[in-house]
Amino acid sequence: MSEYSIDLDELLSRENERVEWKENVADIDSVIKTIVAFSNDFSNLGGGYVVCGARESKDEYGFPSVHLVGLDSVRYQEIENRTINDLRSKVDPEIVPIVHSVSTNDPSRKVLVFVVPGTGYAHSYRSSGKDTSCYYIRVSSNTIEARNGLLRELLVRKRVMEAWDKRACTAASDTAIDIYLLRDYLSEMKMITKSTDIKSFISSTEKISEFVPPLCVQPSMGNAQYPRNFAILMFNGSPLNYVDGAYTEFSVYRGLDRSEPSAEKHSITGTIVNQARRIFELLNAEAFVVFDKTNETPNQIKYPIRALQEAVVNALVHRDYEMPQPTKITVFEDRIEILSPGRLQHTIDKEKFVNGKAHPHWRNQSLAYFFNKLQLAQAEGQGIPTILRLMKEEGCPNPIFDLEEEYVVCTLPAHPRHKLIRELNQIEQVFILGNYQEAYTKLIPLIEADSYNYRALDLLCNVGTILGKQHDMFLLFENISLQYEKLSPNTLLSIAEAFSLGESKQHKELSLRLITMAMESRLEEKQILKAVLNLKKLRKDEDIVMYLNDTARKQPSITLNPAILEEWGRSHISLAKKCMDSGKNQKLKPAYKARAWEECRKYLELAEKNLHKALELSTSQIERDFIHRDIDYLKNLKNKAKKPASPQRRTHS
Repeated sequence: MSEYSIDLDELLSRENERVEWKENVADIDSVIKTIVAFSNDFSNLGGGYVVCGARESKDEYGFPSVHLVGLDSVRYQEIENRTINDLRSKVDPEIVPIVHSVSTNDPSRKVLVFVVPGTGYAHSYRSSGKDTSCYYIRVSSNTIEARNGLLRELLVRKRVMEAWDKRACTAASDTAIDIYLLRDYLSEMKMITKSTDIKSFISSTEKISEFVPPLCVQPSMGNAQYPRNFAILMFNGSPLNYVDGAYTEFSVYRGLDRSEPSAEKHSITGTIVNQARRIFELLNAEAFVVFDKTNETPNQIKYPIRALQEAVVNALVHRDYEMPQPTKITVFEDRIEILSPGRLQHTIDKEKFVNGKAHPHWRNQSLAYFFNKLQLAQAEGQGIPTILRLMKEEGCPNPIFDLEEEYVVCTLPAHPRHKLIRELNQIEQVFILGNYQEAYTKLIPLIEADSYNYRALDLLCNVGTILGKQHDMFLLFENISLQYEKLSPNTLLSIAEAFSLGESKQHKELSLRLITMAMESRLEEKQILKAVLNLKKLRKDEDIVMYLNDTARKQPSITLNPAILEEWGRSHISLAKKCMDSGKNQKLKPAYKARAWEECRKYLELAEKNLHKALELSTSQIERDFIHRDIDYLKNLKNKAKKPASPQRRTHS
């Protein structure tokens, strides 16, 4: 037993999932089950603590506190000995927790604490009177027996069992892999050449890629080999013959619910890839509203097609194929519901999932790999964030996620502002014809009625900038209580650009705040450049350099964008000039002046590096001419900033 006294007050601040308080240990079995659950570490929390002889309480002010009851020596020894013995003899593999004792105000009573680290094993416990062992996990603050899907998930996570997509499909032989489908898909993914022997991949040893296992499994006994489940879904034209539920039901109701007297229904079969592509075709008809007869221009997109595609791919690729139900897609007048059989995996935080912030976790990793190679899905678990972003950018309501025990439903609501789009198109026509004041006047009531219509906001910023109406826009946004945090980064940058050209300090401060908000998101390269140019107008060169330095670590691709490199170099030049001015300032002490010149030369070196790289990468002659001018100017500055030669010491003969 450890002599170190654990801080029970500190345990109160930990998650309930990690601490089990047992004031009176009526059932030692429950202690052992909880220890097993903590060791199984299903929620990846790192284990937990079982505290025997204490309970959570509240002090006189209502704050959490620990009430120490303690155990007498006989009961203390009984619980400790029985628990340690059963963890060794009845738990497989055995668990050896760390045991602590905590003193109470009564010298005859102590609190017993088991500190349980999470392990990489799946531990089972066979309690007294039972013929079989059971697995236990923590769900929230409860210890439960892992059964069915939860048990499979535990065993897969602990590598006791392979994930479903990698398991052998024993109902099929290796001839179930269609060699023509295999060749066509691998050619499309550019993973083979004309000379590649396709048949060699239908084996239990040859891999198509290091990221997926061989297509087949060969048992230790016998010569027969079986295709893996992912190979059946990907490379067999009729996977429904082997996997129940491996098809999609697609229904269209021209109303708000299923009570409509008629519906259009399709049962979509074939490879999982063919199913996805057929669904895309059917959904294309739902992505846009009809043409307006008086305008002959399309109205607002009813659904962003890419968001629909990502939702479909998520449903097909990440569903639980051990459930026999099909994937279901139902189109209503005002929404599209996409049902994926199987619960959300327990390791994924539900709140983070619906907000697009959950860490990537693939149920069927092999399928995810192939869909990514076929460019049917986003990489690195970006499906949900992409859906959220596209819906927001198009002005659609946020998707709704229904996370149940048996299924996950993603509902994409239709764009609610179809009636306003005709008016917006007419205003855009007025703007194009140069009637700026008329366009501005007509935009005001539209934005007052629909404050978060990003197209209207972008157009208002454009017109307002031309007319110099930044102050009027500022008052408008205050009057309608526009919540900038609800806007997409692109719209934030458009508004920031308008206010960066304003005259007042208030406008420029708002512009900087909006740029900063936008930069907190992961921006595309065009948006990064837009943010940098806006900061340039505000003369925030130091902010530009800091932002691009940080972004380059997270998104190295920006170091290959000549426009960004050029602005990066220009900001370094601006900072170098400021240092040069400090170096010439006679009021500064010599040490600070010397440091200013050193910083100046450092910034010039960085500018030279970025400008030359921009010149190397640029394909536009106009852009190259501007870069050459920057480089010529840089050379002039470098000459001025040269470090003077050290004076030679005079020697006496």
